[in-house]
Amino acid sequence: MTLNAAIGIVGVLLLGFIYSFSRNVTHTGVPIEVTFPKIDSRRLAADVYQKNPIQNIKVEVLNGCGLKGIAARTAEFLRENHIDVVRSDNADHHDYPNTVIISRNENVESLRAVSKSFGVTMDDKTHIITDDPDESLGVDVTVILGKDITNFTAISDFISSVQ
Repeated sequence: MTLNAAIGIVGVLLLGFIYSFSRNVTHTGVPIEVTFPKIDSRRLAADVYQKNPIQNIKVEVLNGCGLKGIAARTAEFLRENHIDVVRSDNADHHDYPNTVIISRNENVESLRAVSKSFGVTMDDKTHIITDDPDESLGVDVTVILGKDITNFTAISDFISSVQ
């Protein structure tokens, strides 16, 4: 008797699920008309790449000066210069007097591209550090923004235009 009652209850539940499923499948919904923009000229990906080549440089930007949001805005600046910023965060402390660009591997071209974006020459030992490689970080270059970040005119102009 108990088994028959249990089978009956499961049967009623099964019919309820079937009814609910059939109502969801037959729902007509609201028609949506999709229009795509017309493209006047055809552009190939190769043409876009030639105008804006993406450099295979992975950079992390760390805020070492304490200005709120400066690492994110500097990351935007570097991305505008076709440099791939994979991480922007705070540095271990906010008392860095100078901005430093640290090479993390032997890829000199990546260091040159980042230093060029900052307007720093490769022989500037105040801002360029090449003797601290650490390939385990997964980046080519680490940029730690110091208190002198406003002295870099290209970045200052970009930040003031974004605000």
